Amino acid sequence: MDACAASGRPVNWHTEHMRPLDTSPEAWAVFLDIQKRMTPGEKIARVFELSARVKAMAEAGLRQRYPDASDEEIRMRAIRQRLGDELFEKVYGKAALPPESK
Repeated sequence: MDACAASGRPVNWHTEHMRPLDTSPEAWAVFLDIQKRMTPGEKIARVFELSARVKAMAEAGLRQRYPDASDEEIRMRAIRQRLGDELFEKVYGKAALPPESK
């Protein structure tokens, strides 16, 4: 038995109640209808597309913060941003990036 069934809530309860505050109920219903009609392949393709957009936006932010950084430095900074300092240092070592300037 899944968590929704165990709680006595309808299976689609979580999607109906996750509507962003700036989205009308009508627009949210259209969004949910589109999601329901997508194939699993279409859904996973959308996930990869959105993930690539988020990655590109994060790297653009790093390029603004470090305008003189090489592509490799931006790549490494993006990896550190995703992994966190502790895991990044375990994997790549402390010397993988120049120290932060204050």
